[in-house]
Amino acid sequence: MIKREGEWMVAHGNLTMDTVPALFETGLQHLASEDLQLDFSRVESVDSAAVSMLLGWARAAQRTQHELRVKGLPEDLLSLANLYGVAEMLPKQSA
Repeated sequence: MIKREGEWMVAHGNLTMDTVPALFETGLQHLASEDLQLDFSRVESVDSAAVSMLLGWARAAQRTQHELRVKGLPEDLLSLANLYGVAEMLPKQSA
């Protein structure tokens, strides 16, 4: 689930194959018309679908010339990205 809290969208719960498709579409809708700021600090678990989602959003942001900012990426997600050799392709984290 993603909820707006101030200027940030906050992801809650699990980012897995079961939940990522709907979240991915929500992010794409935002990126079609505006910058997207996502806070992942409340995510409980991830699988490889979460890495794929972030990479897809990064491509969409580049295509639409909007900014994608992220913070609070879970260590599990970063570990998977490193394992797959795509960590450098993830959006840079904001402070």
